[in-house]
Amino acid sequence: MKFNYEVIKTCKQSGARIGRLTTPHGVVETPVFMPVGTQATVKGLRVEDLNEMNAQIILSNTYHLFLRPTQQIVKQAGGLHKFMNWNKPILTDSGGFQVFSLSEMRKITDEGVTFNSHLSGERHFITPERCMEIQNDLGADIIMAFDECTPFGATKDDSVRAMKRTHDWLIRCFNKQQNPNQMLFPIVQGNMFKDLREQSLEFCKKYAKCGLAIGGLSVGEPKETMYDILSFMQPNLPSNMPRYLMGVGSPDCLVETIARGIDMMDCVLPTRIARNGTVFTKTGKLVIRNACYKDDFSPIEKDCDCYTCKNYTRAYLRHLINAGEMLGAELLSIHNLRFLIRLTEEIKSAIYQDRLLDFRDEFIKNYKI
Repeated sequence: MKFNYEVIKTCKQSGARIGRLTTPHGVVETPVFMPVGTQATVKGLRVEDLNEMNAQIILSNTYHLFLRPTQQIVKQAGGLHKFMNWNKPILTDSGGFQVFSLSEMRKITDEGVTFNSHLSGERHFITPERCMEIQNDLGADIIMAFDECTPFGATKDDSVRAMKRTHDWLIRCFNKQQNPNQMLFPIVQGNMFKDLREQSLEFCKKYAKCGLAIGGLSVGEPKETMYDILSFMQPNLPSNMPRYLMGVGSPDCLVETIARGIDMMDCVLPTRIARNGTVFTKTGKLVIRNACYKDDFSPIEKDCDCYTCKNYTRAYLRHLINAGEMLGAELLSIHNLRFLIRLTEEIKSAIYQDRLLDFRDEFIKNYKI
């Protein structure tokens, strides 16, 4: 089988799992954090950097690649793997969230979404079927169904309307998707309403062959609300496939959501804050550009095994960031991504030992948000 998921270990304390997801481009061991390569690149990093930090799978964005360089160019190159020289698994999102974020520049109907390009203003129309065609041309291993995301604070009527539209679009995506080298993940919606989340989950499970995503969280709601929704959903999540929580990637959220049964996560946060001079540590974020680090010749974190911490000091990294040197953002991105990947490795060890909740409580106690 080109796609398969096997649960290796379930934590007796939390229900979190360790699993192996088989894809055409290799096996991914879950739980896993996926670096985001929006435009067929994880900003500032080479694939060699990603391999060195033990990245297993990366994510690219359908909306951005559709606009530039276009899916036709990527297809001519032999697909995303060859285009960007990455031979491990790739996941592409549907572009639904990006279109949702355009706000005043788009119009959503039952048929599809009309939107203006943020690059040129050119008008485009994407249907669920067109979304599948684009992702097929991009050639990712895992592709996402076209969905409608609602913001935190949306009314129940609006949330019901968007959920039903998401379900209708899922059927159309499912009927269109025929490529055996790609696995379609349905996306559960329903905003912050538990009864809608329950309905959406049950509907999406019917169309989930080897993976299911949870969307519409981390859209402005308090973290406690997100955790409450996930705890409510956990008993009914499918046990025979990976569960992907979209757009979540702070260290505390990784620990909390994996403890609630999540297997896959992604977020632009680690590279975005790196470009602004901020890094993750086990005790919280550290703003490296601050003056207190100008003569600090220690690494970002003493026990970190990333390339940056093994070779450079806080003082040097501060200098690079404040001087506007590209190397600064690159080195901080390497640290932040390796930090999250290493954190998932430590979480796996805690799952094997049936002590993930103890690990979580200890980590959260020391991590200052």
